Amino acid sequence: MKKLIVITGASSGIGKELAIKFSGEGYPLLLLARRVNLIEELKLPNVICKSVDVRDFDAFQTAVNQAQKEYGDVDCLINNAGIMPLDKIYNLDLKTQHDMVDINVKGVLNGMNIVLSKMKENNFGTIINVSSVAGRYTSENRVVYNGTKFAVHAISESARKELAPFNVRVLTIAPALVDTELLSTTVNPDVLEKYHEWKSALEGGLTAKEVSDVIFYAYSLPQNVSLKEIVLSSTKQAI
Repeated sequence: MKKLIVITGASSGIGKELAIKFSGEGYPLLLLARRVNLIEELKLPNVICKSVDVRDFDAFQTAVNQAQKEYGDVDCLINNAGIMPLDKIYNLDLKTQHDMVDINVKGVLNGMNIVLSKMKENNFGTIINVSSVAGRYTSENRVVYNGTKFAVHAISESARKELAPFNVRVLTIAPALVDTELLSTTVNPDVLEKYHEWKSALEGGLTAKEVSDVIFYAYSLPQNVSLKEIVLSSTKQAI
């Protein structure tokens, strides 16, 4: 059997497509999401599904430990969980802003800290942090979201340098517009209308499957090859 893959935010979008892709390639999986019923419905073989909020370090670690007892050490962690409530900073309540930081940044740090020691010890492993072009460029209605994704980029870049001597890869994936449920936490009708007009003009952007295929390709390269950062979008999207 191939080595263990851990995917957060696995109930929909990119995470769901990653689960289907990796499972189809014969990998055992630990799939984490708050809506665990949605990943259980996939009925994938050699999979442990857990209802875990990535903000909860102890629950996250317990799930990883359980999966490692069954399938061996984690070879790849894909930090995919995230939220994107779009609006002006003066319209977003502080709790929503803090939730973005806690899920999009602290959730990534939780996952990394759970697997890092064993990867260093094994002198092998891959961490893939799903960020966004919002981690490279600022844009309207994304003040806090931009901040969280800039943080993911910086954390990944610096961690990559520190982990390179241990043969551990850290990859940053920065998709542009992707047709997923990520917008579900945005409630302002004016912001939603503008976003959907933009999305329609780009014919929906990338599909979640297209992004998952790129991630799988990056992971499947030999351990001595690290793509480090991939920025991707539909051809029609200039930025």
